[in-house]
Amino acid sequence: MESSASPRTATKVLVIDDSNTIRRSAEIFLKQGGHEVVLAEDGFDALAKLSDYQPDLVFCDILMPRLDGYQTCAIIKRNPQFSSVPVIMLSSKDGLFDKARGRMVGSQDYLTKPFTKDQLLQAVRQHRREA
Repeated sequence: MESSASPRTATKVLVIDDSNTIRRSAEIFLKQGGHEVVLAEDGFDALAKLSDYQPDLVFCDILMPRLDGYQTCAIIKRNPQFSSVPVIMLSSKDGLFDKARGRMVGSQDYLTKPFTKDQLLQAVRQHRREA
């Protein structure tokens, strides 16, 4: 399926994680892949940045203080402006329950931490919104 947009068009990615290390790694990997990156340290921070930034894709940690990843994903998906934005959950647990729960709130995929650069870039290629 051919897209009219150039494949070199940078994908805007929002990375939500309470771990500075994970945020920085994701940012480095994604920028090396030619993508634009905005970082958020929790769900509230992410929701504040969502409308300003209009990301094409969101990576969202599950275990965060205040607003967890499931709640954050559900809020993003309930907003008609962002309901079509793919959300990929990030977790250090690789459990079926977590994957199923992520799907229930609308996430498209699930990456287990620590992720590799290849896993992260592959997820972006696979899920970026068709323009």
